[in-house]
Parts: sequence; C-alpha cells; structure tokens
Amino acid sequence: MADPNRGPASGKKRKLSPDVANSSLPPRNAKRVRMNKMKDARTILSQASDKALNQNGDLDVSAFVKAREFEIRAMEASMGESKNALSSRAFQQVPNELRRRTASHNVKKVPKKLRSRAARELGMRSVALGLHFFASVKMKEDNTPTVTSRRRKPTSHMRLRLETAKKLQQLHARQKKRHAAAKGKQSDGGKDTDKVTASITPAKRLKKNTLAKPNEPPSKFRKRQKHKSWLPTHVYHAKRAHMTEPKHPLWRFAIPLSPTEKTFRKTHRAGSLRGCVGWDTSYMSTIGLEGVEASLLGLLCGIGVDEDAVSGKKMAKWRRGTRSWRGWVRERDNEQKWIARIGVVWCLQKEKSTRVEDLPSDKKVKRKCFLRVHPSAFLQLWTEVMKVAKIQRPQVMVEDLRFEIGSIDVTGPGSTEALIGALQPCTKARKNATEDVAATIWSSLGSVTNPSGLPLNAILAFDASDPRLHYPPRKIQSPPSESANDDLLQILATWPPDATQTSPSIFDRTARLTASRLLPSQKAINRRKGDAMPGHYPSPAPNDPQIPIMLMASRSPHASGQGTWTLLLPWKCVLPVWYHIMHHPLSTGGNPRFGGLEEIRQIAFEQGTPWFPGDFPGTQAGWVWEMMERAKRKADWDKRPTGKRVAWESLELGKGEKGELGMGWACDWGYLYKPPETTEPVRPSQATTTDSSIKDDETSKATGAAPETPKQTADQTLPPSLHHIPLPESDLRLNSPASLPRDSQALTTIHITLLSRGSPTTCARLYRLPTTSPELRAQWLALAYSILHPPKKQPRRPNPNLDRRKILASLPQNESHPLRTQQTALSLLAPPSASGTFGEEDGKIIQPGSTDYPSVPDRDDLIGFVTTGNFDLGQGKASAIGCIALEKVVQQEEQQQAEGTEKMAADRAAGGLTNDEAKQKVVDLEKKLGAKIVGRFCIVRDAGQSVGRLGRWELA
Repeated sequence: MADPNRGPASGKKRKLSPDVANSSLPPRNAKRVRMNKMKDARTILSQASDKALNQNGDLDVSAFVKAREFEIRAMEASMGESKNALSSRAFQQVPNELRRRTASHNVKKVPKKLRSRAARELGMRSVALGLHFFASVKMKEDNTPTVTSRRRKPTSHMRLRLETAKKLQQLHARQKKRHAAAKGKQSDGGKDTDKVTASITPAKRLKKNTLAKPNEPPSKFRKRQKHKSWLPTHVYHAKRAHMTEPKHPLWRFAIPLSPTEKTFRKTHRAGSLRGCVGWDTSYMSTIGLEGVEASLLGLLCGIGVDEDAVSGKKMAKWRRGTRSWRGWVRERDNEQKWIARIGVVWCLQKEKSTRVEDLPSDKKVKRKCFLRVHPSAFLQLWTEVMKVAKIQRPQVMVEDLRFEIGSIDVTGPGSTEALIGALQPCTKARKNATEDVAATIWSSLGSVTNPSGLPLNAILAFDASDPRLHYPPRKIQSPPSESANDDLLQILATWPPDATQTSPSIFDRTARLTASRLLPSQKAINRRKGDAMPGHYPSPAPNDPQIPIMLMASRSPHASGQGTWTLLLPWKCVLPVWYHIMHHPLSTGGNPRFGGLEEIRQIAFEQGTPWFPGDFPGTQAGWVWEMMERAKRKADWDKRPTGKRVAWESLELGKGEKGELGMGWACDWGYLYKPPETTEPVRPSQATTTDSSIKDDETSKATGAAPETPKQTADQTLPPSLHHIPLPESDLRLNSPASLPRDSQALTTIHITLLSRGSPTTCARLYRLPTTSPELRAQWLALAYSILHPPKKQPRRPNPNLDRRKILASLPQNESHPLRTQQTALSLLAPPSASGTFGEEDGKIIQPGSTDYPSVPDRDDLIGFVTTGNFDLGQGKASAIGCIALEKVVQQEEQQQAEGTEKMAADRAAGGLTNDEAKQKVVDLEKKLGAKIVGRFCIVRDAGQSVGRLGRWELA
C-alpha cells in the first residue's frame, strides 16, 4: 500500500464514487458529500392530495390508495437508505494499526471480534468448529480463496520436504530415547529401566578475555541468521515494523527501523505528552569487568574516565554501586582520539564486617562493573579495554556479555506505570526485610510521570517474577490521597535505596542462567491459568523463575524533557517482559507504543541531544555511518533522471560563485579542510569518491588513477587528523582558547535553532558571519537585529478610499448622478493608501527571495555541516544538529580583523572607496546585539539551494 505522504502510487487512479463524480461539489470536500448523501437518503417522496380527486372534486378511492402506497414505499425505502447511508463495513471499523490490505475480502484478516459481522456482510456460509469459526467459506462478491495454512494441499516439493522433516524427527526421537535409557542404566548401577529422565545440559563456560559468539538459534531460523543475529523480539517487530535488509544488517543485527504505520506525530505525543514509547535495545553491547577495585579504577582512568569521577567525593555513590555514570572514553595510545559515550555501572559493594579478623585484604577483594556502549564502537572499545586490562596489576578479567544481557528503553509520561505493571518483585518468605526495600519503593513509584524527577542516575535492582503469570495486565490504580503524594515526595528526597540496596543478582552469571532455564513454556503457563480461579492470577510456585533486573533512570539535558528508564535483564527474559509492556493498559488510555531506530533519533532530536553515531562524524563509528549514508544519498541521486535531480555544477551562490561547495549529497569534511586555492566546485562526473580526500591526493594525481565509486572504495577509516572533541573540552576551548594548544581539525557537535522560517535538511552547509566583507556582514547583522528586536506594530492609518466607497454605496444607483461621478473621479485620482504594513524603512524583516536579502558568505566562512535537520514538534519550529570546525570558530575574530585590514589597504591602493561606513555599522550592531550573541550566529544553507537562513548555535 502506497504511503499517502509520498505522492500518488504508480498505476491507474482510483475512480470516484458515483455520488462524488455526479456531484457539483469539489471531490475533496468529503464532509459536504456525506451530508448531501444523508439528506437525500432522509428525503421522503410524497404525492399531493389533489391527484386523488377527479374532475368533479369527488374522491377517487383507487387513485388515493395508489398515492398512499407510493408514499409508504418511499418511506420504507428512505428508512433503509438512511440506515445504510453512512454505515461502514467491518474492515473499516478496525484501527489504523490493525488494518490489512486484504481485509475487505478475507475475514481472516479482520480481528476476531468483527469476523462474524464481516462474514454476514460478505454473504459467507460458516460452520462452527471449536475455536476456528470458519471451516468452509463461499463468497458472493469475490472469489479470492481463503485457505487455512494447515489445510492447504501441499505441492510435490512441499510434500517431499514434509516427509523428510517427519523422518528426521522420528530418528531424533529414537536417538534421544536411546541416550536417555543408556544414561539411566549408568545412574542405576547397570539396572535396566524404561523410565526416561530429563536432564539439563550444563551451560558452556564463558571464556575470559575473548569475544563471545551468538547463541545458537532454533533450527528453523538458523539459515536466516548466518551473517547476523536476531534480537529477542525479532518476530514481534518483523510483523509490525520495517527491518534492515536481510543481506545488509546494521552492526551485525537485524534492527527495526520504524513501524509500518505513520508514527511521527504519535511518537512525539507518546514521548512527551501522553503515553510512552519502548525500544528493544538488546543490540547495545555490554562488557563485564572483574578485578580488584584499584585495578578497575586504573583501567577506567586509562580509557579516559574523568579523574574526579574515579577519586572525587562527588562520585562516591557511583563507585559504591548506587548510581550510574555516563561519559566519554578515549584511546590510550597514539593520538588519544575520543571513542564514544559509554555507561558504567558498579556492582554494589557489600558492607565490610566490623570484626578485625573478618576484614579481608583490599588486594583480595574483587568487584564487578558493566560497561555499556553502542555496538558501532564496541570493537574499538574492546581493543582499548583489553590493552589496558593486561597492564593492570592485579590483572582485570574482561567478559563479552553482548548475548547474555538484553535491555529495554522506555520513555514518556507513562513509562514508570508500564514498567511497574510488567515487573512485579518476587516476595518470598526466605527474603529478609532489607531486600524488600527496593521492591517496596518500586511499587510506590506509580505516580511518577517523569523519570527525571528521581535522583540523578538512580538505580533500582531486584528480582522480578515471570510477567506471563499476571497476564493480561491490569491498570495500576494510584492512590489519590494527599498522604500518598507526601510519601512519594519523601521517598524521592531521601531515596532509601542508597543505604539499603543489596548486591544486584544480574552481576551473577549463575543467577542469569538459572532464570533463563527455569522459564516455563507458554503451554505450562496456560495450564496454570486454567487451574486458577476466574478473575485471579495463578498463585506463585516455589520453582518459579526469579528474573534478575536492574533499572537505571537517566535525565534529559533540558529541565522540561522526559527522562528514560533503561532495563537490564537476561537475554532470554526480554521477550516475556516486552509483551507485557506493550500490552499494558495505561491510565491515560491506550497502550505503550514501540519504536525503531528512526524514533530513537526523533526523540533525541526533539530533546536537543545528538544521536550517536550519526551526529559525531569525528569518531570512527560516526565516520563509518557517514560513509554509509553518503553512499545511499549518492545512489538516490544517480537514480533520478537528469532533469529531475539537482545540478550541483550550475548552482548560483551569489557574487559570481557557481557550483556547490564540495559534494552536495555528503557532509564533505575533506572539502572543508582543503586550502582555498586548491578547492573547486565538484562536478557530477568527478564526484564519485566517497571522500573528498582529507588525505593527500597528490599520489593519485601523479599516477593518473581515476577516482573510484563509493561501492568500490568504501574507505571507512577515520582520517588521522580528523577527531571529535566532546562538550566539556570544547566549551573550555571556546571560553579560554589561549590556555589550550591549537587544534586544526577538531570537530564538535552543536544544536542550531533557526531565527526565521525554513527547515534545514541533512548535509546543509553552515557558515559563520562574513569575515571578508564588512558590507555583507552588516546586512546579516541588521537582519538578525530586526528578527530579535521586531518593531512594535503601529495602528493602521485611515484609508480615504474606504470612506469614498461608503459614500458611493449611499448614493442612488444612477450613473449620471453628479455626486457619484465626482466621488468616482476622486477615487481614481487619489494616491494608493498605506495598508498598515511596515516597509523596509520602517524596520520590516526582509524575507528570503527578495532582492535585498543578503547572499551567503564565500567559501572561507564555511565552518561545518548539518548532520540532522527537521521540524521540531516540541519547539514548534525548525532546528538542526550539526558539526563545526572548532578552530574556525575560535579564530573568527582574529581572521576578521586581519582580513578586514588587508581588504581596506587593497581598496585604498586601487583608488576605490573604503568600507569605513560599513565597518562602523558592524561595530554599532555588534554592540547592540552583544559580542557573545554575535559569536553564536550562523548561516544555514541547504545543499542545492542558494538562500541562507540565520540561526543561533550552542554546544550540544
């Protein structure tokens, strides 16, 4: 089914209905068409009583009866038509997310509640057979077959496959029975027994300091996971979302990209206003560390963790294990480039004994911690961690837990409510009161509508029961009393888990494997539900699994933004919890929504947070992502006909400049850092490389080698000189550039807010304010001042023509009347009246496209590119995330002064006019706006367009 937002679908157009085609109203006015249809249906035709009288005025009985018969039939017809005028069929009553293309002629595509009605509408004969309602169908309107898969007659090839599978199953059953019997004989001392005993195969021992292999999938799914791995919820998402291509997985995982339905506005509402959004983030990589605390701290320092976090008092709760930490890590050797932003969680440190003889040596006490990193940077981080772990004394043991620990992220006002409904703590008699504190606090957080309200980076860890035992979920009734709200505020202020939290079981591999093994089958769960009382959940059993979980709350960078819950749990326990979360009825109505990779980027964009790795091209992971997206955009550009694609070489940029700067389909960092005298506009015939050669291209020019296409080269290695600088260091470089050494090719991420209309797109060019032309700089500053300080709206001036029209309307309608002639002549000879708008001299804001609108700066003022741009539904205006060359921003004032002096000297030597007036105007405008605000101005120009728009940037 074609997306209505992507234009009309190919093929024949749908014909209009007769009511719409024969109507004189426009076809798109559907509301008026329906009203007319209802009005026509309710109109009852009648016949005048005069028809029943003869010529003499006497009553003609036969004519009277026929007239009444006609009116009765008309009334019956009107009743039937009005009843069915606006009625809809069963498949049209289904919500958007449950609609199927074939539901109009196949009742099996309609939900079970509407199947009987759909069968009646289609005129089908039905036979009740247990739970399957329809055994044989026969349609009157359509002959499309609706064969049940299990009753489908197999083809010859399918029959051969079924017979082979049946033989293999029988052979496997005999071998399994034979092995079980042999094992029974050995256990009974050689005695023969017919009883088959079930045994659990021991789990493979996890190897230290080696990469883990994915879990072996079931046999029927094994061929589909040769070069990739499925997430625990793959089957759920494959039916409801667009997935990555089978032959082109993302980070070696089959990841959902976006739901099949339109979700842009729904995701915004669920993530910020009402409801919640969940993601299966089990593709996030987890690295386990175990060793002495001093060695672990030394390892973290070796990969770039801040020293204040490692040894300061401020992060004491994190080192103890009651808080989480998020920050950037870097390489240890070479150029020490930043790798990625990771999360670190410590296993809670147990209380030491007060007896001196029980106090162990600090060198023997081992602790554990988890490192959580994006899969695109996992191998790079793993290499650095292994490198640093080997030089620690005592040595640190490193484990790859990518396929043992899964995760779920939930955000939105209803996120806490949905998680509380799915995660019910295990309450058993053998648990002491200390362990129940976290469970009690978790159950009392139902009224929390924003995880940001919790303490910063708070952690809750406990054992949860199988969510399938209390399915279907029920609404959580929050206590409306004021005492409950006071208790909640007291809990959030004191946060008792800091003192009463115990060591989380998720750090114990035995507990993780035990929970995964003890998960009962769905058949066993259904059997227990059937034995329970009606309306009650099954009672807990001693052998029920205890799922070790850990909940981490993170805050939004903005005070009003929604926080996020991150749930860590064993890999095989993700699916039961996921189903319960997705089906939980929220108190505000509806159910939680699921999202894909695009929804993650949308939520991060609305919160003003850059998304890793797409918004960090200065890292190795971000550079690989840019190369992939660059190849896709280039392929899309090549598919278009010559007349329907952007001609980069003919783009007019003003001041005689022609041609796009760099490759129009890419964030061309190579072009940004090339010397000005060697750069030329890229022609389509020449723009076939994936990189504009940040490295030196002199070798290829000397050998005469032609540039290769992106598919041929795909150079995904980050150039040696290009690197990223995170927020704390970039802020320090901007505020005190003299205290740090100069860095020529350092990139930093920024958030841009447009000051005028327009929506930036990916690969848009970012300029600083002009530094070589004072006249052009004065024009942009004047435009910024008019936008930030709009003039007050003046009252409309009196319109003399309006008074003359009133006089003409009051005169008699006689064209020869002398007063009418006089007033008409005055109205024709009078000058045009002011409309009440502000002209340029009155401070009117100049709109893009007008002749007075300033042109974009030249190539020397290019400072970066937009990596993500769109309309922000949260702010109600367009914004963007981009990267800029930090050194160009730092040197902006110095370059402006030097280039301005050279320009004035050249003008005077040539005998031309000086630009002293323009420079004075620039100085005055900068004083009015403020030097700090002026330094944060930028000009955004979409690739392929010549109009720039003013914006303001800030570090992100």
